[in-house]
Amino acid sequence: MNNYKILLIDDDQTLLELLSDHFRNASWNVETATSGAAGLDLAVQQLPDLIILDVMMPGMDGWQVCQHLREYTDTPIIMLTAKDQELDKLRGFRLGVDDYVTKPFSFAELTARAGAVLARVKTHKAIEQIFTSGDFTMNLERRRVTIKGESIDLTPTEYKLLEILVRHAGRTVPAEKLLQDVWGSAYGNETEHVKHYIWSLRKKLETDPGNPRYILTERGFGYRFD
Repeated sequence: MNNYKILLIDDDQTLLELLSDHFRNASWNVETATSGAAGLDLAVQQLPDLIILDVMMPGMDGWQVCQHLREYTDTPIIMLTAKDQELDKLRGFRLGVDDYVTKPFSFAELTARAGAVLARVKTHKAIEQIFTSGDFTMNLERRRVTIKGESIDLTPTEYKLLEILVRHAGRTVPAEKLLQDVWGSAYGNETEHVKHYIWSLRKKLETDPGNPRYILTERGFGYRFD
């Protein structure tokens, strides 16, 4: 048994039941939800290894669900949609989708795609990445940040913002890029959102947030992890 837990979110009850049976027969642990809201709740409760998410759902659609998921988790997501347009795929990847499957599809193909996504994630996580600057240490595999050996408690959004800055250490990252990569295109040009979270990070990381050592501002352009 592979021990992977998968969360299926789709308002099509018949398809959901067929997919559930297929994945269970392939030795997956399966959770299901028939709405976006229920899917978000299960994602928090069950902590799945992979989420397969339908785009076209009433109420909260797949795009909205994906956006909410990316605010607190980097769990791999495969989107299911009846559309096959380049713009839809680009939108999905910008929101942090790992793969994109167009209906109709074969169950064998979807299972193969799911396995490939999880294999990539497993390979990536097998490589421990540790970044150190002065008293600051960030373990990118364990998602742990410390100052002078003391663990710093960050929200998922704060962590994601800090991770992008650290991965670009020494280079200034435009505020617009941070907004896009952390919150997605739905936030438009609301760069004040980035400013708010930068200040929140400084209060947790800096001895003197008003005179930062690690996260510096390039006025009119963006931010740099020094």
